Amino acid sequence: MPAEPVRFGSGRLGPATVEVAVEAPVNIVYGNLPYAVMMATPSDLEDFVAGFSLTEGIVRSVDEIRGITVTPQAEGIVVTVELAPGRFRDHLARRRNLSGRTSCGLCGVETIAEMPMAEGASARRQPIPASAIDAALAAIERHQPLNQLTHAVHAAAWCDAKGAILAAREDVGRHNALDKLIGARLHAGHGTAEGFVLVTSRASFEMVEKAAIFGAGTLVSISAPTSLAIERARLLGLSLVCVARGGGCTVFAGALRQELEAETR
Repeated sequence: MPAEPVRFGSGRLGPATVEVAVEAPVNIVYGNLPYAVMMATPSDLEDFVAGFSLTEGIVRSVDEIRGITVTPQAEGIVVTVELAPGRFRDHLARRRNLSGRTSCGLCGVETIAEMPMAEGASARRQPIPASAIDAALAAIERHQPLNQLTHAVHAAAWCDAKGAILAAREDVGRHNALDKLIGARLHAGHGTAEGFVLVTSRASFEMVEKAAIFGAGTLVSISAPTSLAIERARLLGLSLVCVARGGGCTVFAGALRQELEAETR
């Protein structure tokens, strides 16, 4: 057994009570064929696998998923997904092996040509006002109960056009948190006509791709973007807003820039 944690500070050493985020291997199986092992927080797994199936291109809508079964095992968790027969045949035709881990979005991709790419540009949306981003940033901490305990997980939230947070999910993996959020919205039958995605992580190109595949028009991240994230957002017509903190934000791509410029005149 590992030693109990201790706390050191101000020249003193003593026992520590610490809440630790659970990270577990989640084996995603389609039919009887294993597809991926993802390191994830074992909550909202039905949402996670639904969102993952969409953003991986395995399904085109949640209606193509006939059932999801979560089976805890001694060594991890197995999530079995039953696909509609036609979709399962398509999956067999394009099946590839992917071994996932936290913060890794390209494990199993063998060539640059296999890098994910959303099929089309995001539908044009009404730009999100700066006041909505401010409102969502002010509220996001209240929707992160696990992070308040552990300080070790990411969150992804769906916010309406005024910044009210309608749904949020947490996970040790930033990609997983976004997939969970997408799955939750799919299961609830909600679209992306109005609103935006807020994530508490950096904006990598995978996060841009997932948001675009979901159909979101705007992705807001608390941390900075990568160069490829900016490039993909511009290509896909996605508004990308990063380094979003209480003191302001930076717009890297999309129609939101014009809206914000108009607000400040």
